[in-house]
Amino acid sequence: MSVDAAWSQRWLATRDRLLASPRFQRWAAAFPLTRPIARRRARQLFDLCAGFVYTQILLACVRLRLFEILAERPQTTAELARKMSLSGESADRLLAAATALRLVEKRGDERYALGPLGAPMVGNTGLAAMVEHHSVLYGDLDDPVALLRGERRDTGLSRYWSYASSDRPIDLCGEHVSAYTRLMAASQPLVAGEILDAYPMYRHQCLLDVGGGDGSFLASAAQRAPGLRVILFDLPPVAERARSRFAAAGLADRAIAVGGDFHVDPLPAGADVISLIRVIHDHDDAQALSILVAVRRALPPDGTLLLAEPLAGTRGAEPVGDAYFGFYLMAMGQGRPRTRAAIEALLRAAGFRRPRWMRTRIPLQTCLLAAEPMVDGSGR
Repeated sequence: MSVDAAWSQRWLATRDRLLASPRFQRWAAAFPLTRPIARRRARQLFDLCAGFVYTQILLACVRLRLFEILAERPQTTAELARKMSLSGESADRLLAAATALRLVEKRGDERYALGPLGAPMVGNTGLAAMVEHHSVLYGDLDDPVALLRGERRDTGLSRYWSYASSDRPIDLCGEHVSAYTRLMAASQPLVAGEILDAYPMYRHQCLLDVGGGDGSFLASAAQRAPGLRVILFDLPPVAERARSRFAAAGLADRAIAVGGDFHVDPLPAGADVISLIRVIHDHDDAQALSILVAVRRALPPDGTLLLAEPLAGTRGAEPVGDAYFGFYLMAMGQGRPRTRAAIEALLRAAGFRRPRWMRTRIPLQTCLLAAEPMVDGSGR
């Protein structure tokens, strides 16, 4: 160990002892120069303890349609209580909590209006669906130690994402896939715009979306690029829903949906760009590599893979990838969030060149890469 590294380790050990000392904590909270830091750290720690309460306040606002009601105009507590079917006392308690969380805000002395974090919820069916869906996740996390030790395998999320717990996903019927397909359809607009703004789809002739759900992403891509043909590949009952969506969107002449299992069936041929939207992080390394190999085989030599999903270690969004998705996928029963380096290693093993990372507006929601098959064994 170098001198600098040894000094750094000693300093970190000293820091840890100080932060763990009640005497130092009292001194830091009183000393003017350290008081703001001590208060901020205390707030951050308390927010970790109270996080579940905050999420349930948001859930109550969604279920009571508070954001849609306030979108009409600012209103008094009495008006809101009547419209939410709450007592005046309960409405006042909810509004005070929502104000503290910046979901709503007071206008004058009597009326409430949308806050900076509540306004984006208005009409956002994807966010509302995710807020409702988290009830399943919270049930699975009531004993996180049992999950970490592998003592709890029959989870709500493994049943919800039925393909994750099925030995033969191809045998799943419409009833098994309906709930998660609806959730994917509701949440897809949150990422479709990010991807299509970052990558010029018009340069391609045919796009194949693997694991594409009900076709929401492909419908958006086809609207952006009028000359683009699109193919969806997903489990048979999911593909059937995509056919209905394509027909309703007037895309039947340039959109097809193919049913199959990408773990065992070859992917449809003919596409010069193939997309994997939030697919790879749902699978363990061996499965993820198998999917990427199947994509490479289905692509022409000058074809392109588009891969989009939240990543571990994303600067400014570390809790999303490493904490949220880490535990969500553990409860689901398979998959894990990966860093850029881990994704690039999988791509190399599958026969792709080093990818080009695209800048997205909100990396917290999705990171995007484009990769082409290797022309030889050199990685070029």
